[in-house]
Amino acid sequence: MSDRELVVLGTASQTPTRARNQNGYLLRWDGTGLLFDPGEGTQRQMLLAGVRASEIHHICLTHFHGDHCLGLPGVLHRLSLDRVAHPVDIWFPAQSAVHFDRLRYAAICDEQATLRPHPVEGPGTLIDLPHFRLSSQSLVHTVPSIGYQLAQPDSRRMIPHRLAALGVTGPQIGLLIEAGSLTVDGHTVTMEEVSEFRPGQRFAFIMDTRLCDGVFALAEGADAIVCESTFLNRDVRLAEEYGHLTAGQAGRVAAESGARLLILSHFSQRYAHDDGERFAEEAREAFGGHLVAARDLTRIPMPPRTEGVSGDG
Repeated sequence: MSDRELVVLGTASQTPTRARNQNGYLLRWDGTGLLFDPGEGTQRQMLLAGVRASEIHHICLTHFHGDHCLGLPGVLHRLSLDRVAHPVDIWFPAQSAVHFDRLRYAAICDEQATLRPHPVEGPGTLIDLPHFRLSSQSLVHTVPSIGYQLAQPDSRRMIPHRLAALGVTGPQIGLLIEAGSLTVDGHTVTMEEVSEFRPGQRFAFIMDTRLCDGVFALAEGADAIVCESTFLNRDVRLAEEYGHLTAGQAGRVAAESGARLLILSHFSQRYAHDDGERFAEEAREAFGGHLVAARDLTRIPMPPRTEGVSGDG
């Protein structure tokens, strides 16, 4: 099992189909599980996909249209039924807090899990931990909507042959990392001389929205983007009217943002269940990178972390 992978629980917009459940996506990230937009049927899809309730540490809701949230009551009840020991943080647009409360208390439940609701007021950093930062951006839909970005901190990778050439060995390496420079045999060795920049991985989750600044801010430099592509290009007017993106627009976002992997999802029920490749083809007209039209109950590994440029000839 990959330490960083997306488990696709559902890919349908608005209503489920014979082949697609409503939305639901679990991002596994170094032992932390983030559940995005649990639509109707998410609890059962978790069972089919081999996802345990105890894997969920954060629930991230983009907005409160039913296909993105009607599975929330079942997931919350399952957290309590399974006596999940750790707290679960729940993020959602602050303007729609009343809808969160209604879903949380939609049925009688002996709430045993520790749930920590976090109404999100606007763009900004939500949590900043040593292994990742979660942030949000405002999107433009027909109701209050936000998107999410998860970013790993940038770092530096030590280069063994440079360390050896400059006489930095053993405990000295730790001292150099801590201080940023170290004097060895009368010569000052800096981190820049013996290491290379290593960018942290970025993951973006973009659902119901028109093209807007927030979309591009979330996608900028992302290693992987989950992006709604509700409509094919021929229905661009419907996309604009209902506050959605087309496959071609999703491809444009990925291309202009320098993304490495584009994961298309949130497909309208007006299209046949086997139309995934048509969405992919239209996105590829703008985006030449790796692209996947998501399917229910599949796992998509995050791209390997990129290495920096050392400049060593």
